[in-house]
Formats: sequence, C-alpha cells, structure tokens
Amino acid sequence: MEIKKLNIIITLGFFAIIGIMTAQLLWTRQAYNLEDKKFNQKVNIALLEVVEKLSGGKTSFTENPVQNISNDYYVVNINNEFHPAVLEHYLRTEFTRFQINTDYVYALYNCHSDKMIYGKYMSKNQEAPSDKVINFPKHKNLIYYFSIRFPDKTTYLISSLRFWYLLTLALFIILLVYVYSIYTIIQQKKFSELQRDFINNMTHEFKTPLSSILLASEALNKHNIIQENPKLEAYTSIIINQSYKLNNHIEKILNIAKNDASGLSLKPQKIVLLPFIREIADTLQQKNENLTLHIEIEDNPSIIADEFHFTNIIYNILDNSVKYCDTKPDITISSNKDSKGLYLKFKDNGMGIPAKNIPHIFDKFYRVSTKKSDEVNGFGLGLFYVKKIVQQHQWKISVENNPDKGITVTLFFPFNFNNVSNGKI
Repeated sequence: MEIKKLNIIITLGFFAIIGIMTAQLLWTRQAYNLEDKKFNQKVNIALLEVVEKLSGGKTSFTENPVQNISNDYYVVNINNEFHPAVLEHYLRTEFTRFQINTDYVYALYNCHSDKMIYGKYMSKNQEAPSDKVINFPKHKNLIYYFSIRFPDKTTYLISSLRFWYLLTLALFIILLVYVYSIYTIIQQKKFSELQRDFINNMTHEFKTPLSSILLASEALNKHNIIQENPKLEAYTSIIINQSYKLNNHIEKILNIAKNDASGLSLKPQKIVLLPFIREIADTLQQKNENLTLHIEIEDNPSIIADEFHFTNIIYNILDNSVKYCDTKPDITISSNKDSKGLYLKFKDNGMGIPAKNIPHIFDKFYRVSTKKSDEVNGFGLGLFYVKKIVQQHQWKISVENNPDKGITVTLFFPFNFNNVSNGKI
C-alpha cells in the first residue's frame, strides 16, 4: 500500500474515532441533564406528597410550595406546625417510594424569624426508628417551613450513569490503542521498506562480482593446464560449485524481497505427482550418493500448481532432510487422501526439531540453534519461502517430530480450492 493511501486511511480512521468520542460525550452530557431533570421532578413530587400529608390532606396553596433554590437545595413553604419526627417519617416514606436513594439534610425554620429551629443529616443506610407511633405536637402561634439539601447529588447522578461513563472510557482507551497501533504500523512499514531496499541493493551488488567470478572460473577450468593438474581442477571446481551455491542464495533472497513487495506471480498448471517427484528425487540422489528415497504415491494423483515454485518447495523440503541428518539420509515420500483433500508427506530420519522451535521454523531468517545448523550454510529463508508459496496456493503445511527419529513434513491440498485434479485421486 502506498504511503499516501495509508495516510488517508489513518486520517479518516482518526477523525472517525474523534467523531464517535465527541458524539459519545455529547450523549453522556445529555443523559446527565435528563437524569438531573428526572431527579428534580421526583424530588418535587415527593415533597408535594410530604406537604399533603403534613397538611392533613387540606392544601390551599395558590402556587407551588416547593421552590428549587439551587441545583441541590429545595425550600418547602408549608406554613404549618409539625414535629421534626413527623417530617422525617414522611420524607423517608416518600423518598423510598420514589426511589430517591441518596443522603440528604433537612432543616426546620421559624416562619416569622426565618431562624433554623432544627436540622438533621439523613443517610440512605440509616435505619428508620422502630417506634411507628408519632404524637402530633401542638404549638401556639408557632408555624414552620422546611428545606432539603442533597450534598451528594452529583455523585448520585454520576453513579446512575456509570454505563455511559464506562463506555466513554472504553472509547478513549480504543482511541489510544488505535493511535499506538498506527504509530507501530508506520514504524514497522518504514523498517520493512528500509530492510527490503537494503536486501535488494546488497544482493544486486553481490550478483555483479559473482557473475564475473563464475565466468572467469568456468573459462579457467577449460584450460589444458588446469585439466592436466588434478589439484588445480579440484580447486576450480570448488570455486565454481560454491559460486553457484552463493548465486542460489542470492536468488532466493531476491525472490523473498519481491514476494514481500508485490507477491510472486503464479502460473498454475496440472502436475502429476509421481513422475514429478521422482524426477526431483533422481536429481537429488545424483548429488547425494548416500541418500535413500522411498516413494509411496498410489493412484498417481495430480494437483494444480505453479511448476517452478512447486519444484522449489519439494527440493527445499528434501534438501533440509539431507542436510540435517547425522547418518545416511533415509526419506519416505507418501500420499493419502480423505474427504477434505490430499496429503503429501515427507518422513526423514534426521535430527528432529525441539518442540518449542517448531512454531518458528517458517519465520524469516529463523534457524534452530544446534551444532548441525552451525555447520550448514544458510540464511533461514528456505522454509519461509516454502510457507509463502504454500499460502499463495491456499494449501497448508505442517511439521511434526516422528516417534522414533526425524520429522515428517505434510503438505495438504484441499479439494474445495480446486488444487487437486478430479481425475484418479
């Protein structure tokens, strides 16, 4: 993906999350205002019911006796005589009925002097008096009004909207994770591009002198003086063989870099497995006289694959089995099928792989740290390349240790991707 397109996507995603967070904050604020309005309405109705009971059911107010002085403070102009215990009883009863579950302070005032006569803090966890019998006291020429204050009203409203605040916090965390993820992706992309450019430049720089070495070595090897001297001929052969090996490594690195950039182009065609694998096996046996190969492929199945890359897959698997073997390599290639697809297995008698390392063997540049791997030349790209090709064909590959010795590599070709021909399978 181009940097410009990536930046556009990142910017759009960032503004989308900012928009969602802004809308969430606005909704939360609106929900708080609605909850505050609902609370005020419940308090007003509850206090009106208290006024009704304190007046004995005889109310003749020309205006609402309940006045909301401030956000959490209410004054009730009842102008009547009553005892604090009576007021407390009715307040507790009505607040419970209207589900007003928060602490409050009530106070009684003298209507003539506006002096506070009595006040008390009421907690929501405070138990009601056990004595329910209340005597209504008589006071000559002494009437009262009372006030109610809710000191914890804001906390109470916020607790009733905890879901909204938790959702807002979650969105804020998501925004932070998004920003961090985008930053990490950009850094990784820059690093990947630098790494790919470095690999491309280095491999191209290596290929030019290597081609000159190969041409000079092959020309030198044709001279009569070299051919007549066994030692010189052996030395030039070593130079030529090692140059070809180095050239193969460079080609592999270039293929991996190309695959990372745009993906390898595939040319699928029908491949009959038995003669195809037998030809690769014969070539490998010519290079390794001690190699023993058993091919147990029945019914001559065929698959749809890119011939060049599939050849590299088979060669890489077999070559690894030969290189990582302490004794004479003995490899068995077999096939079987079930209702899901075709399985092609490569069983060897090599060193095996520690169980903890198996999940990482297909990683780029990864090599299992053993004495044998130190002796074998390589960059840890062979199985990475194999995995990439397998994924592009929509196949599957797995590795497991044998019960006795060595490993078994399994290639799975599913029927549902038309990877396996519908012929004799």
